[in-house]
Amino acid sequence: MKVTEHIAQAKEPIISLEILPPTKGKSIESIYSHLDPLMEFKPAFINVTYHRAEQVYKKRADGNFERVEIRKRPGTVGICAALMNKYKVEAIPHLICGGFSKEETENALIDLHFLGVKNVLALRGDAAANEKFFTPHPNGHRYAEDLVKQVISLNQGKYLEEDIMDGVKTDFCIGVAGYPEKHFEAPNLDTDIYYLKRKIELGADYVTSQMFFNNKHFYNYLDRCKEHGVNVPIMPGLKPLTSKRQLTMIPSIFNVEVPVELCNEMLKAKTEADCDQVGTEWLLEQCRDLLRNKVPVLHFYTLGKPKVIYNVLKQLF
Repeated sequence: MKVTEHIAQAKEPIISLEILPPTKGKSIESIYSHLDPLMEFKPAFINVTYHRAEQVYKKRADGNFERVEIRKRPGTVGICAALMNKYKVEAIPHLICGGFSKEETENALIDLHFLGVKNVLALRGDAAANEKFFTPHPNGHRYAEDLVKQVISLNQGKYLEEDIMDGVKTDFCIGVAGYPEKHFEAPNLDTDIYYLKRKIELGADYVTSQMFFNNKHFYNYLDRCKEHGVNVPIMPGLKPLTSKRQLTMIPSIFNVEVPVELCNEMLKAKTEADCDQVGTEWLLEQCRDLLRNKVPVLHFYTLGKPKVIYNVLKQLF
């Protein structure tokens, strides 16, 4: 079922989760042990992130260095299939521009269509670790809206090889990212929403937001999107903050604000358990407030702390 259908048919708020593929060499059991307790709350869909290859230098026997390409977290398509088979849940793979050619993207979409995947999340992705600014694959896309266009084309039966006539039409529901505190590269929030609206006008169906720790940012974002004519579902992205290190790491990586109150409570914590408790209480209150304001979905970035999210959901439902 498509995300938009889940939302339209739901009689109560929907839960969704997001996971990372395991690093190469690790078992998928690490995913299952992460998700098994959370399945008690019947998430409607599970997002699986997609990761570009990295360029690293390895020393050869002759003393020289050779640049090699390593993908540390492969397996997104396979994990989607495994989740659908094990949990009977919708799996949503991320698609990214960075590091992938148009042909690789098309082949991934064909595989996903064969597997019965109904939804994808189309993202530009981050710059490579050795790059200051995002550089697209030579035969890939520079912007997420170009990726949306490719998915729409495949939905219309239009393939990269122009000699394919009467190509099978896919039927992907397309999600895109939204940034309540604006994308760090955008000069202002209005410009950021302008580009979001372009993706919606091209055919994107829903928006999943970047994490935020102050609900006022999300409500302001909803209002501004509505003013700009963005009327698709916008899902709030939620993540527990559970360590003092994250007070600087999360703003640095994700360009989001940590409220003073949350920061002060975290700094008072003396143990890891205390930090978890602070994060749990803050996330719980965020969720309660969002539910009071009738959000249709609570989307949780579960990376690293499924137990905290479990405790929050247990108190909510």
